[in-house]
Amino acid sequence: MEKHISAPLSNDTIQNLHSGDYVYITGTIYTARDAAHKRMYEALENGNKLPISLENQIIYYMGPSPAREGRPIGSAGPTTSSRMDKYAPSLLDLGLKGMIGKGKRNQAVIDSIKKNQAVYFAAVGGAGALLSKCIKSSEVVAYDDLGTEAIRKLEVENFPVIVIIDSEGNDLYQTVMQK
Repeated sequence: MEKHISAPLSNDTIQNLHSGDYVYITGTIYTARDAAHKRMYEALENGNKLPISLENQIIYYMGPSPAREGRPIGSAGPTTSSRMDKYAPSLLDLGLKGMIGKGKRNQAVIDSIKKNQAVYFAAVGGAGALLSKCIKSSEVVAYDDLGTEAIRKLEVENFPVIVIIDSEGNDLYQTVMQK
């Protein structure tokens, strides 16, 4: 089923998303990859606040290429999500409601998605140039020293993703394997 949603996410929106749904996101999402996740995790372990509020937000696991002239961002394809699995449960516990990446997630992340009523989306790998056309603005908001791995605030319009793991823990990768 095809759905159009707004970000940040509401609980009602999340509950109406099901594994396998094609979704178009419009609104604000954030980017963070390995280095930013590690830094956020260490901040939490040291009792420090995060540089952004994660409440109801979506994090896109992406490191962009440099922007071309007249564009807010360069190629913007997803990176492998499993590299963030160590950090994801802690961030979900803080109110993160959505993650966008590619590939499978471990059982601890799936359990945390269910516990926190969140969702995991996949973006199409190899389509970074096309995905970048849905990004209307990009602004570094934290960890500028990390370069392409800095946390960015993106404004997106009809950003295409697929629900892989829904809030009930249904995993599209498992469903497909069983057929």
